[in-house]
Amino acid sequence: MLSLSFLMFLNNMQNLESFKDFLLSSNYKHAILNNYIDHNEFFVTLDLNFLKDFLWFLKTNKKFSFQILTDLCGVDYPDREKRFQVVYNLLSLTSNLRLTIKVNIRENQLVPSICDIYSAASWYEREAWDMYGIYFSDHTDLRRILTDYGFIGHPMRKDFPLTGFSEVRYDIEKEKVIYEKVKLTQDFRNFDFTSPWEGTDYILPGDEKATK
Repeated sequence: MLSLSFLMFLNNMQNLESFKDFLLSSNYKHAILNNYIDHNEFFVTLDLNFLKDFLWFLKTNKKFSFQILTDLCGVDYPDREKRFQVVYNLLSLTSNLRLTIKVNIRENQLVPSICDIYSAASWYEREAWDMYGIYFSDHTDLRRILTDYGFIGHPMRKDFPLTGFSEVRYDIEKEKVIYEKVKLTQDFRNFDFTSPWEGTDYILPGDEKATK
């Protein structure tokens, strides 16, 4: 006898295939650049020009109603011509389906805000702007959300320095919070990770006394 969880899995896979066929035969099939099913979820790579219309179509469609935006995030691929990718994760409670939409963009390319479609996108878009520098046009309040207001740069970019550009601290003499360039307490050290029993090719500080 088949278990209940397995029957639910089969039913969900049938729903996914049905949804895939539905999208690929819809008026937006030309906007879908790539699609595949993996780990019981459907993934779509979409043309940026059709993003808002496509999302509105998914939300208002009665058969597969994706009413919930569960997440929106950025991904950085420095070696690609279209460096950044914006990922939208949608959930349909009606059909119990999850959909991931990926949009590839160039650096400094504008992405239309979807706050008027999914209100939850407001904070997600602010986070993507703060962490990656992805700018969302028509966002009513696009400002930093995780870093400080005077922060320079975007921490999740893969070319961002590990130590950052500046640091903030309270100055006792000036009696106020000040910004200053990062000062490392010690230089970065190089480790060769060789066996401690075999020793290293260089002399550690203080070991020169043992050779005298």
